[in-house]
Amino acid sequence: MNAIKLAGALLATLGTAQAGAEQADYATHGDEALGALIGEALDRNPRIRTALAEHAAAREIVPQVTALPDPRVAVTGFGRQPETRVGPQRGGLAVTQAIPWFGKLAARGDVATSEAALRDEFVDAVRADIVARVKSAYYDLAYQDEAIRITTQQEELLRHYESLARAQYSQGIGLQQAVVKLQAQITRALNRRTDLQRRRATAEATLNVLRDRPVDSAITETGGLERPVVDIDIAALRGVAREASPDAKAAALAIDSAQAGLRLAQRRYWPDVVVGAGWANVAGRRDDAGRSNPPPDNGKDTLNFTVGVNIPVFRSSIDAGVREAQARVSAAREAHRGTLLDVDLAIRTIGLELTTVDEQIALYENALLQQAEQALRSTEEAYSTGTTGVLDLLDSEEVLLEVRLGLTRLETDYLKALARMERAIGRAFPARRQP
Repeated sequence: MNAIKLAGALLATLGTAQAGAEQADYATHGDEALGALIGEALDRNPRIRTALAEHAAAREIVPQVTALPDPRVAVTGFGRQPETRVGPQRGGLAVTQAIPWFGKLAARGDVATSEAALRDEFVDAVRADIVARVKSAYYDLAYQDEAIRITTQQEELLRHYESLARAQYSQGIGLQQAVVKLQAQITRALNRRTDLQRRRATAEATLNVLRDRPVDSAITETGGLERPVVDIDIAALRGVAREASPDAKAAALAIDSAQAGLRLAQRRYWPDVVVGAGWANVAGRRDDAGRSNPPPDNGKDTLNFTVGVNIPVFRSSIDAGVREAQARVSAAREAHRGTLLDVDLAIRTIGLELTTVDEQIALYENALLQQAEQALRSTEEAYSTGTTGVLDLLDSEEVLLEVRLGLTRLETDYLKALARMERAIGRAFPARRQP
């Protein structure tokens, strides 16, 4: 089998990526029905909408934490007006403004911005999860459709055998037992199809929930199980995943957020500044001496200005906050390492699964299926001539059925593994159709 070299395809994918909706982080391998279901799920899924709302809320925190505190206004009145050289003070007004020390507001903004970026990455992770779940349910649905088709063909074949057995029995060259056994096998086929239809309804309901539709909405069309084939380059996949995986990117952003929190905690050692301005209303001298010889600026209102700082003397709480922030940085770094290991493990495991399933499919297609079909044809010929019994015929028919269903299941497993690999690397998984 000639297949695209995965490393080159990955580089091409990354080099031609476009911003926005033009570049999808998932592959449909030309399946329009699957693409429509994924698009609908991305637009309507409640989990995605929740993540988007949480990201929008996180963005609005930035202007809140970077704004100056509200100024304070104080009004002063006197029960007994104090006398001054230029007259009694009747009242006053003062305005103060706290100003965090240089860099504190920026540090708060960095923390909030990092949290918003992390929430944005969570949105991508949720989207990737939903796409993977849609694909898994869709391939299950496609498997049930194909299995129902195969089972229906089996039922038709068994009914043909039954009519043949009836004819032989009526001619006195067959046994009634053969007819009964074939009828029992037909009943088994009907029961199998009923179970497949039940499983199909479950897969259909799962897809409806993922795209926020009523669970009983009908999905009548699937694109089948067209299987693309790729060569697996674990090293190339790991390199892409470490940069593109939503989980890895979120873990890296968590480190940035923790480091921003550490910078903010360290700035608590610095004092904040408070500036203020005050105005006092002076009534003017009304005593005899003041009226006869008013002093300069008699009755003139006064203005005053103040500058102050808080003194961070209780350093034990600040020290504890810094230690807490340092521990969070360490925890975020370890979590990042753990996430990368999980990604590596997923790629390794799924890569081996894809290789193994591909080999099994080749065995089924190139040997088992042909052998089962040939065995059934030989048994049919022997049964028609009376040299073999119905049990041999049923055994050959059952073997072919199991081979066909097994091949269909392997093709489904392969497609589902591709979807999981796509989720692990965070990019549309490059592939081409079989020639």
